[in-house]
Amino acid sequence: MKYNFLSKVSLFMIALTMLTTSCRRKKLEEVVEVPLPAKEEKLIIGQPDDVKASDGAFSLTKLNFQYNELEPNIGILTMENHYSKHYLTYTNNLNKLISDDANLTDLSIEDILKKLDLNNADLRNNAGGYYNHTFFFDGLKPKSEGKPKDTLAVAINKDFGSFEVFKNQFIDAAEKQFGSGWAWLILDKTGKLQVISTPNQDNPLMPKQIVQGIPLLNLDVWEHAYYLDYQYKRKRYIESFFKVINWKKVSDRYEEALSSK
Repeated sequence: MKYNFLSKVSLFMIALTMLTTSCRRKKLEEVVEVPLPAKEEKLIIGQPDDVKASDGAFSLTKLNFQYNELEPNIGILTMENHYSKHYLTYTNNLNKLISDDANLTDLSIEDILKKLDLNNADLRNNAGGYYNHTFFFDGLKPKSEGKPKDTLAVAINKDFGSFEVFKNQFIDAAEKQFGSGWAWLILDKTGKLQVISTPNQDNPLMPKQIVQGIPLLNLDVWEHAYYLDYQYKRKRYIESFFKVINWKKVSDRYEEALSSK
């Protein structure tokens, strides 16, 4: 049987009246304590060093700062969630996949990516997710140098015209990456610096990319990387990223990439 709203209210009032009358007839033999809502639990943020991946071939990169040290550019909750949950999940998933495939056991993450069968979605997503996040976290620093120096600075001026042109191209690539993905500064096969973007957990080391090359800098533009701090304002997050780039690390990567050619 269906009741309209007024019928439900009427039934409730009848039931309440009956309950009240019944309670009045009872002796006051006991006091029934109605529990109050529990106090709001305090939010506990752990330490980066406490986060450990499951046993396997790959471990989490060690952060050289605490979760709160990138504020206000990247918030403490974003960093804790990103590092200890998203990154950890990719790492654990990759270790499980590696343990199930003897052909992958002794390979570096770079070799796994270069030899990747793109039809293997699980390996593509988790190997990419592991590498991309490791690379991203290694490239962050609480107090950025502001701009690259020395050889990398010269190369950026040569290939882009100026640092500001490079920065604008990088911001544009990150902002326009549809959906989830990454923006990259890479050294391509011709030895030239390029700015590109990749979808999902793809990266420039994987086969059949529009542009392949050696990664130097990357930015995560999945929503989990910025939504708690910036909501839908992705461009503000991208601009703030330039305040926490470890340009010394990026320059070292560039020098290493040059020496490998």
